[in-house]
Amino acid sequence: MMLVGVLLAVAFMILLERRVLGYIQIRKGPNRVGISGVIQSIRDAIKLFVKEFLILIRANYLIYLVCPLISLFITLLLWSVIFTGSNVIHFRYGLVFFFCCTVFSVYTLIGSGWSSNSSYALLGSLRGVAQSVSYEVRMLLIILRVVFLTGRYHIIDFSFNQLNTPHLLIAVLIFFLLLVSFVAETNRSPFDFAEGESELVSGFNIEYGRGGFALLFLAEYSRIIFLGGLRVFF
Repeated sequence: MMLVGVLLAVAFMILLERRVLGYIQIRKGPNRVGISGVIQSIRDAIKLFVKEFLILIRANYLIYLVCPLISLFITLLLWSVIFTGSNVIHFRYGLVFFFCCTVFSVYTLIGSGWSSNSSYALLGSLRGVAQSVSYEVRMLLIILRVVFLTGRYHIIDFSFNQLNTPHLLIAVLIFFLLLVSFVAETNRSPFDFAEGESELVSGFNIEYGRGGFALLFLAEYSRIIFLGGLRVFF
């Protein structure tokens, strides 16, 4: 049920972003499909999955197909560390699990670019890996600061530890540094070097279309929502 809710949240997150960008750029966003374009993202997903499937002759086909699936799987697996109160999953070392999944996502990024056997995709994946690794190191060091304050790795304990003294009052600068790290980790502007649409034409996923592109898109936006929720605990 949680994963279904995440996928629905991704659809409305994409719609919200497109509408806000439309207002910023003084143009109309999606407003035709459904009431005020509310089901535009669902229509786009259906369109992507029913499009013609093009076969890349020189691609490393198995890795090319598997990387988007693994990327989405890892991102959805991250949601298991969020405490829901159902006691179905209870991670005592949830933060360590988060570190492992975050680091492993780099392999899917470079695999997507390399397996396409395209120079543009490979260049985009190298840019993305360089950015992800550099900001992940800083993000992990900042999060370890929270671990030192709480003495535990369970994410829900971070909230209990702030009942008397919020961490924001202790380290305001660290708060904004972690926020910048999360923005860079999710490839949002101005840290969208991994995609680089102006100079790389979508970067590492340039050779992906149809369902593969949709899976990479779902993984990226569900990761944005997850890190936004995780930021609340810190």
